Amino acid sequence: MEEISPGLWHWIARHPKIGIEVSSYFIPQHGLLLDPLIPPEGVERLEELTRPREVLLTNRHHWRDCGRLIERFGCTVRAPRTGMHEFDETQTVAPYDFGESLVDGAVTVHEVGVLCPDESALHIPSVSALAVADGVVHYGELRFVSDDLMDDPEDTKAGLKAAYARLADELEFENLLTAHGDPLVGGAREALRNWATRS
Repeated sequence: MEEISPGLWHWIARHPKIGIEVSSYFIPQHGLLLDPLIPPEGVERLEELTRPREVLLTNRHHWRDCGRLIERFGCTVRAPRTGMHEFDETQTVAPYDFGESLVDGAVTVHEVGVLCPDESALHIPSVSALAVADGVVHYGELRFVSDDLMDDPEDTKAGLKAAYARLADELEFENLLTAHGDPLVGGAREALRNWATRS
């Protein structure tokens, strides 16, 4: 685990189902985990910072280690309402809606859609961050997931770029928290705008 910006922690761990490394985040000020796998150092490292209370998923596919975190900490897990059909009776998860304010006003939910109906972006002003799901990834540069994960790649890419350009215009943030690839720390709003508006 690494503090990538004041009050904002990041780590990479191997996803047990898809077999690749993915990113997770913790904001101790709010007891908030984003798309979490257990950190390599174990849950004890989270407790050293503060006890996690809330988990937010940027889309329905990011359940990851939520079951273990609920068992250990009694966390509340929330995911987009438009993706709730994905969860079964063993997964304790509550819905949130686009436009909703969460975690006592610390997080605002924004719709991305396009890639899937529940593709979301979470704006977290206290750490100047925008957390995104799968619509944009960061491996050395901002880019899309592979075309085989899209129903209509060209239309999907155009729609995602339009959504992210709108968010970059509307929101203030310095850090982009990607679920896949490294976070973009500093200058992220301008970087996202430039990527989204590049032809």
